[in-house]
Amino acid sequence: MKFLISMHINPAVLDALTDEEKAAIGDGHGAFIEALKRSGELITTQALVDPSQAAVVTVRNGQPVVTDGPFLEAKEYLGGFYLIDCENKERAIELATQIPDTAIEGLGVEVRQVMFADGQLEA
Repeated sequence: MKFLISMHINPAVLDALTDEEKAAIGDGHGAFIEALKRSGELITTQALVDPSQAAVVTVRNGQPVVTDGPFLEAKEYLGGFYLIDCENKERAIELATQIPDTAIEGLGVEVRQVMFADGQLEA
């Protein structure tokens, strides 16, 4: 079963962390990635740039409209994700608890099963 573990970032929370705490998060993600590779459960992981560097694309009256920055005003934004393949939801949650962000008040980690990929429904 495939699961997306998404990490939701609140910039105010990150800005309040010390350099040591930020380094510990980075080190924790590095260790988590290596553990997932060893277990064979990691499909991919990606970190995203700040939403201020995003482009929002819509089509209105048949014409593309592109605006800079995040579409929604929100405290949190998607900061990155892990796509994993594991036995079940319980295992996905167990893995998610190992992400350092889960220990920091104000940061969020969400686990969602992949419904379909490449046009194929997941079991």
